[in-house]
Amino acid sequence: MPPRLPTWRALKWLQPSPEPPRHEEGDPLAVARERMVEEQIAARGIHDERVLAALRAIPRHAFLPDHLRQDAYLDTPLPIGSHQTISQPYVVALMTELLGLDGDERVLEVGTGSGYQAALLSRLAQEVFTIERHAELAARARQVLARLHCSNVEVVVGDGTCGLAAHAPYNGIIVTAAAPHVPQPLLDQLAPGGTLVLPVGEASSQVLEVWRRTPAGLEREEVAPVAFVPLIGEHGWSDDVCA
Repeated sequence: MPPRLPTWRALKWLQPSPEPPRHEEGDPLAVARERMVEEQIAARGIHDERVLAALRAIPRHAFLPDHLRQDAYLDTPLPIGSHQTISQPYVVALMTELLGLDGDERVLEVGTGSGYQAALLSRLAQEVFTIERHAELAARARQVLARLHCSNVEVVVGDGTCGLAAHAPYNGIIVTAAAPHVPQPLLDQLAPGGTLVLPVGEASSQVLEVWRRTPAGLEREEVAPVAFVPLIGEHGWSDDVCA
């Protein structure tokens, strides 16, 4: 196990941001999306222009149930069914920026959920594989991704804690649920120079970690406290943690 390298960042995202307008001239959802990017994300220190452009381009409301679409650009996670959530926009942006993508990478997402994170990654990487253990969520995400022409994304149903060895190695791996420890298969499937971003800790609270495979070995960085739903699977939590 490599040494702990805590490098905590400023946690501006813990402060609530202004709610986007609900009723303005033009498309209110488009206006709200722009406000989300400017006030919840760019103003809090996300500077990667490719990430910001992806957030402006991908309609978060398309990944939500109809009754929640009006809340799509609020500064909060939202339920999507099967005891899962779509993450807070800033946290999605932070984790995406931490991957440091240039555009020619192969990326694995563990925990497809709504498909929103995969859609963002589709604009930032060459190939995206995303794995979801809930077949109904995977099917729904696949439909939305197809509707948005995210043709470089493949959605797989399975245990994401085991990774997806058939397409390894990956230049980036992002895990959108909280693991009790870093799943060894994900480290094994990380390419040289690759980056793994995931929350690690207890079921109720975790720390966002970044693991990088360098010529000297694996390096680990702690970024920020977070709270995600548990990562269920062979190398994660058991099903009874959600009971």
